[in-house]
Amino acid sequence: MVDLSRRWPLGLGEKRWWLAPVAGLAAVAAFDRPLSLWAQSWPEGVHSVLEQLTRYGESDWILIPAAILFVLTAVVAFFVRWPLMRTLLWQFTTIYGFIFAGVGLPSLVATLAKRAIGRGRPMHFDQHGTLSFSPNWLDWTFQSFPSGHATTAFALATVIGFISPRWFYPGLVFAVAIGVSRVALGVHYPSDVVGGAILGVLGAYLVRLLFAARRWGFESTPTGAIQGRAFSSLRRYLVLKRRDIAPAPQPGRP
Repeated sequence: MVDLSRRWPLGLGEKRWWLAPVAGLAAVAAFDRPLSLWAQSWPEGVHSVLEQLTRYGESDWILIPAAILFVLTAVVAFFVRWPLMRTLLWQFTTIYGFIFAGVGLPSLVATLAKRAIGRGRPMHFDQHGTLSFSPNWLDWTFQSFPSGHATTAFALATVIGFISPRWFYPGLVFAVAIGVSRVALGVHYPSDVVGGAILGVLGAYLVRLLFAARRWGFESTPTGAIQGRAFSSLRRYLVLKRRDIAPAPQPGRP
């Protein structure tokens, strides 16, 4: 089981932490072309499934609901007078804000980085090879590294793991499937996906660290680990409810 309570993954913060991710990325990049051709040769039925699956690597289906729920719960919490319920609603607001920031920030960085780097997609291999670069803002065929879909998917898996660790591995399997779909559909090299995965995971960790510094849903322990604070009011309410001593809202108050 991956220790999600650590401040950073991949040994980040230790001496020469960058060696492992850089070496892994370089090793994958050495096989970009053969791996891409192999994945693109899979049966048409597999590609049809991956075409449907790859859409979930887009960030709008995550960010829009998270933003709406954030606003709605914040508005309701502002008007609710029952202290326990108000605290619970603010904690839900924090979670929705964390999902939005934890996925949105890495996705935004990927969107800007791929335009600044300008790596050619696999469709340009015959003319330019695997390492062709043309920084630009409009031509999507030269916006291959890092994969935005992979960034979003791996950031989401990490965010889910922070909120509920038991769902981390299902989320990770989903993210890997999204990454594989990008290669099989011929729109990214494997190294693009690996780069996006690293960016998504690190971005989610950074957002959690920022939230913990302000005690927004997370906090740092004396040992330097990060643990969740959200839903403490919900747990308290459920415990009291089981004991049949949960406080009830006062008459005439929401």
